[in-house]
Amino acid sequence: MKLDYIETSTGTNPVGTVIWLHGLGADATDFEPLVPMLKLTHPLNFVFPNAPKRPVTINGGMGMRAWYDIDPSAPLASSADINASTEALLDLVERTRGDHPTDKIALAGFSQGGVIALNALVTAKTKFRGVMALSTYVHNAEGIKDIVQLDNLDTPVFMAHGLLDPMIPAHRGVASREALSALGFPIEWREYRMGHEVCPQEISDISHWLNKVFG
Repeated sequence: MKLDYIETSTGTNPVGTVIWLHGLGADATDFEPLVPMLKLTHPLNFVFPNAPKRPVTINGGMGMRAWYDIDPSAPLASSADINASTEALLDLVERTRGDHPTDKIALAGFSQGGVIALNALVTAKTKFRGVMALSTYVHNAEGIKDIVQLDNLDTPVFMAHGLLDPMIPAHRGVASREALSALGFPIEWREYRMGHEVCPQEISDISHWLNKVFG
């Protein structure tokens, strides 16, 4: 699976790249308008890939852009899709990094996209600059200790969640945070009185985190 994408930079000679994955049913344009809202101290390159279109069980089998199928009756059945999307993400890392080593690349994802970013954090033998996981969760949090790799155990992780999220309840994000922390990943956690969305304070916190990670 080879992902297509759109790309934008905040200035010349970017010091690094952020690959940002959208959520279920969205596309590569979803978070591109957020880039000008970020108050960045260094220019960065942003890459926004498109998930492939596939039938999604939770939506009555409707075809849409999705990183994996969601079947509430079999929550672990999406493992193969998640692993395939993670491999496609790692391929995109190699295709877009240019002269940058992979530790100049941060991964980011919202909702489904965050699941893929966190799966890469745990399983990839590739060192990343950081991982940003918004309104999301760790797939099979109980089993990650059996598959975790050591390459990113000191990689900064920013996790944020809406306390009023009706799609992915906040307690699921908290449980994912605790599972990652128990393995030794350094987690910076933020929560907001919002639903399944992004709020102005979160944008400010993302800016601060990116400046710290790429500073």
